[in-house]
Amino acid sequence: MMLAPLLEAPLAVQIHVAAVLPAAVLGAFLLIWKGRGTSLHRLFGKIWLFLMLATAGSSFFIHSLDMIWGFSPIHLLSVMVIVSSWRVYRTARAGNIRAHTATVRQLYFWGIVVAGGFTLVPHRMMHAVVVRDSSSTQLALLIFVVAVPLLAFYLQQNRKIRAVAAVDPIRATHHSS
Repeated sequence: MMLAPLLEAPLAVQIHVAAVLPAAVLGAFLLIWKGRGTSLHRLFGKIWLFLMLATAGSSFFIHSLDMIWGFSPIHLLSVMVIVSSWRVYRTARAGNIRAHTATVRQLYFWGIVVAGGFTLVPHRMMHAVVVRDSSSTQLALLIFVVAVPLLAFYLQQNRKIRAVAAVDPIRATHHSS
């Protein structure tokens, strides 16, 4: 791991990374945490939404892939993050927990997992920070840190689907797709 490219990056990039890293961790925590609906969940959720909006907002000042008027297709994800963040908040306030949960999961997947994956492709700055000059031990640790929360989330979802199947097999087939 090499921090020099990040420390030498423009301020917008540094703000973007400073917002997205805690958003990724807090978002993963909120997805697997059992304390849903509590005041602490609402507080963490608002912090997460603020971090996601800061991440999306700062991205509009990053023009490393200058394709169309300074923007690239990845900026469409930023627009999606802004729209989805509003929907996350609105559905929670309306008490539509099913839509809220689905929107949070989609927002995390597209805004953190997919967008984050794009940053790790060769010739991108985060590739230089995370992958280039990293030892195999560091890369294995990174894979572990990413894989464990994903596995925990998958197992939790699988457990919920099995629990629904035990009660209502027809609903479980619709729930799993």
